[in-house]
Amino acid sequence: MRVLDSHLHLWNPSRLAYDWLEGPLLARFAAEEVAAARRPEDEHAAVFVQADCAPEQFFDEVEWVASIAATTGVEGIVAGVRLDRGAETERDLDAVAQHPLVVGVRHLLQGEADGFAGDEAFRAGAQMLAERDLTFDACVRGVTQLRDVAALAADLPRLRMVLDHLGKPEVGTAGSPVAPSAEWADALRAVAAHEQVFCKLSGLPAEAGGDWSPVQLEPFFDVALSAFGEDRLMFGSDWPVSAVTSSPRGAVIDPDVIGAWADAVASWAASRDLAVDAIMWDNAARFYGLA
Repeated sequence: MRVLDSHLHLWNPSRLAYDWLEGPLLARFAAEEVAAARRPEDEHAAVFVQADCAPEQFFDEVEWVASIAATTGVEGIVAGVRLDRGAETERDLDAVAQHPLVVGVRHLLQGEADGFAGDEAFRAGAQMLAERDLTFDACVRGVTQLRDVAALAADLPRLRMVLDHLGKPEVGTAGSPVAPSAEWADALRAVAAHEQVFCKLSGLPAEAGGDWSPVQLEPFFDVALSAFGEDRLMFGSDWPVSAVTSSPRGAVIDPDVIGAWADAVASWAASRDLAVDAIMWDNAARFYGLA
């Protein structure tokens, strides 16, 4: 199977600072680790998404990932840039736009207050992003922030955006699943109403605390399909964040999660008579300009 992973994280705490890492994630995840997590029979490529290192190291992160791109299959980089810093934002966007592997930017919204995406300074930075034809990864949590993304898309139709992790809905666990809420589905449709916005089928294993099953999560895929259509959905592993699972020894990294999640997404797509290769590869390549 061809797998273009639209949401791969890499980090090395001995090179860059990440104040959020803990437990099994407080380790190196780079070329050797991702190679061990991939199935050799599949064809792999990836888009690296910034891993929230210290903001002053955002460009260092780009340079480090670029240095291991050939050995990790990274064909595009979504760089970290704060979009609410005025002249500093303009300088940083000009810098990352010159890098040949940078295809987009993520200012992590999930940690910001509700309504932040409507802030005047942030909107100015988002407009600068659109002017440079760089994409924006919107990582949010909750219905209010989803509606903030919808409003951003309405006001900036030239800004190509992708919603990370379906907006992080509450999904329950494999043993105690939660059905998609009407509020989340309605907010997702509001985002999808804007044709420049895509959606990543990613991140739900982490939302389930590592205890997930395809049957549990397929209803969320179905809502996303109804909202976005098959041409604006893309596979993402969210590795290694979504690889954390529980065991008798405590939280550990599941080495098989990339393959298991790829199988879950591809099998669901095939069962709905969708273009599997489009969801697993082509849509991400088109969105990020890798085709």
